[in-house]
Parts: sequence; structure tokens; C-alpha cells
Amino acid sequence: MGHIHTRQVSGVTVVEFHGEIDIATAQQILPDLDAATAAPGQTVVIDLTPVEFFDCYGLRLLCHAERRVRERSGWLLLVCLHPMILRILHAGNLIGRFSPLAALAEALALADPESEAAG
Repeated sequence: MGHIHTRQVSGVTVVEFHGEIDIATAQQILPDLDAATAAPGQTVVIDLTPVEFFDCYGLRLLCHAERRVRERSGWLLLVCLHPMILRILHAGNLIGRFSPLAALAEALALADPESEAAG
């Protein structure tokens, strides 16, 4: 799909959202997001850096992914610096739940503190 790209980096599942994340794209993204968050005990990083637009449907995707990962004893990290998305997280009182990080390298370093993560 054009709005989600999933890859493995040093044993971490990295899910990048691309473009506009709204009601139409959320429906397209959900099956791939479910596949990316299906394994037990995994660390998942959702990278919103390539996102151009994000609304409440994107927020629902994040909450859905976080819940799935947590239920499977995993850990979800979020990479996001976009002011609009950060405002949405603040408005939804979700900053503490996601604790957005500034860069993929930072998330990868947190996921595996003993490795030298490169973004």
C-alpha cells in the first residue's frame, strides 16, 4: 500500500505512515497495521515523519496499534515531530501514552540500548 511501509531493522518492526492519514486511508492501512502488530513480544516503532496530513482516524490507528502491541506483551514507540500531529496527541491527552520521539535512530536506540542504532 502507498500509505504504509513495514520493515525490520535490527529486530524491530518499523512501520512508516506516508501521505495523508484520514478516514479513507485508515481503512486501507488497518489490515497491514494488524499484520505488523500481530507477533507477540515485539517492539514496534511507528514513524510518522513522512505524514503530510493526520486526523482523528490516524489517532485511532495509533491507539489500535498500541493496544494490540501491549496486549501481546510488546512495546510501541512513536517517532513524530510534526506540530499538527503533536497537537492532536495533546488534545486527545495521549502524549503520555505515546511519548513521541524525535528520530527513528532514537527509537531504535531505546529498543536496543546496547546497539549503536543508525537512522
